Amino acid sequence: METASPTSSPYLLSNQKLLHLVRHAQGLHNLGAETNRDSLTQFIDAALSPLGWQQVRAQRENVSASGMLQGIEVVITSPLLRTLQTSVGVFGSEEQQEDHCGNKTSTLNHPPIIAAELCRERMIESEEDTLWEADERETNEAVAARGIKFIKWVLGRKEREIAVVSHGVFLQETLIALKNKCLPLMDTDPFTRFGNCEIRSVIIFNRSVEGLGSDSRKTNYYCGRIPNGLQLQDSAKDNVSVDQVIN
Repeated sequence: METASPTSSPYLLSNQKLLHLVRHAQGLHNLGAETNRDSLTQFIDAALSPLGWQQVRAQRENVSASGMLQGIEVVITSPLLRTLQTSVGVFGSEEQQEDHCGNKTSTLNHPPIIAAELCRERMIESEEDTLWEADERETNEAVAARGIKFIKWVLGRKEREIAVVSHGVFLQETLIALKNKCLPLMDTDPFTRFGNCEIRSVIIFNRSVEGLGSDSRKTNYYCGRIPNGLQLQDSAKDNVSVDQVIN
């Protein structure tokens, strides 16, 4: 797990946003894959593993000590359980976060957390989330195109400093698609695979993504604010269509 490096937020111009990209902490599906790839079908929406919760607590201490937590205005997360748990554990309020052992960590400042379908794991055409059917999953190119669409939506938001909690493939393919169009704030290669609970910070320029991606496939994606507690996957009351914002 990589620690949060920025000690303070850099000065941002009016056409820039600072994104803190976070891969979810270790999930039970990651643990199962180490011993048996066939077991992945049991973990379509896996919770965090005990090690994953340790990673969350360690990263929360890092983002608090570095000052990153105080600068973040909103957290946007994939709606899957492992990303929701990571978001709440690292960035959430005392009332929201509680691990599998009942441990809580207090905080004086916490940003709102919303879930967005656009930044979830590989998507498929059917309503059922059969993410491990290799013949039906999105290609890397499709993931990258969805990543650009997500970034365009993020750039249309009012917040300037945003944390995005998502999945390794989505984050990596999105960064590769933004190569030479963003400013990474880390010394390591920003385009490699993310580690569990790793944070990479980049500055995105509004004009840099103009013309990237394609909106040829009309699909409705929604986002909704995360309420207190972990009834996190149904937030239909205040859902906003991302397509309505982008198109």
